Amino acid sequence: MTLRHVTVLGATGSIGTSTLDVLGRHPERYRVHALTAHHSREALLTQCRRHRPAVAVLDVEEDAAWLRGQLAEAGLVTEVRTGRAALVEVAEAREVDTVMSAIVGAAGLLPTLAAVKAGKRVLLANKEALVMSGALFMEAVERYGATLLPIDSEHNAIYQCLPADHRGGLGRHGVTQLLLTASGGPFRGWSRKELVSVTPDQACAHPNWSMGRKISVDSATLMNKGLELIEACWLFDARPDQIQVVVHPQSVIHSMASYSDGSVIAQLGNPDMRTPIAYGLAWPERIDAGVETLDLFQIARLDFEPADEMAFPCLRLAREAMATGGTAPAVLNAANEVAVDAFLAGHLGFTDIDNLVARVRDERPVAPAGDLETILEADVLARRAAYDWLARH
Repeated sequence: MTLRHVTVLGATGSIGTSTLDVLGRHPERYRVHALTAHHSREALLTQCRRHRPAVAVLDVEEDAAWLRGQLAEAGLVTEVRTGRAALVEVAEAREVDTVMSAIVGAAGLLPTLAAVKAGKRVLLANKEALVMSGALFMEAVERYGATLLPIDSEHNAIYQCLPADHRGGLGRHGVTQLLLTASGGPFRGWSRKELVSVTPDQACAHPNWSMGRKISVDSATLMNKGLELIEACWLFDARPDQIQVVVHPQSVIHSMASYSDGSVIAQLGNPDMRTPIAYGLAWPERIDAGVETLDLFQIARLDFEPADEMAFPCLRLAREAMATGGTAPAVLNAANEVAVDAFLAGHLGFTDIDNLVARVRDERPVAPAGDLETILEADVLARRAAYDWLARH
């Protein structure tokens, strides 16, 4: 058995902590090389004590200095680095063969792309990397021989439901449609009028999944599903019209693939991110994830309904951005990140999230996404436009 050395980008978030839980169950298979966090220095300290990484990365030097002192007192030799350059370094490090990309938002793009260009096995939980730079990202995967395994439960499920060689267009393999499931979030069935008074705490109370606050809000607005639709197009070489979003409140079927012979293949399991994480870590093998086997008798029923794009227009905005192409998805993502931050800070209403995104989308010109500089510039300018909109309202 080959020992795999793993870097976890975004170690203190929900995906990162679940990844470390799975890694800790299999010390004979995995060693942690590096752990990174934004500002969560106490949580990172706890993880360093448990997993003894060679390197830890924090965003600012003040937090890094604190962590160095704490590790020195504990007699641990973990090297502590800071900044974006350090994220790239641990992602492409020679000692590492597997990188979990779990940084939330656009901040995850550069280190994830660095891991791809270094030919690593990349476990992709940062959907924004593909949303912003889909064509460039997938071209880099092919060019540098990286192994890309999707970790979002929906994309991981589709990956398992498709043939091993699924590139080259869905029709080539007899696949007619991808069915991307959605829980519907905490406000399934609510009208647009009812959504106006939603609070951040309500939006973050997901009925089935344990997630960070930003992703929880995206789930509540259905923007998360819109970003996943864009991601699925790039991952599986699909057109937006080949992907249907299906609201499935039990979150037991994680997604499906429909075939030309009438078959529909689905992947089922309890709503626990450790399952797709374990799949990515061990692929093509299977390992214990610490997750109980699904009890179909306890579930008893499975419900399905269409997504309500009138009440939750973010899904439509994402589909339109993918159809437009170029820098449109990067603009969508940037505006949404600003809008969600403003909502969580109490400066923006819930239904104004999609209003802000739509306004920025309409204001920003679309350019061909031919290089990384153009994409990053579109991201910066879209954020500036979003902040300007907030200042006017």
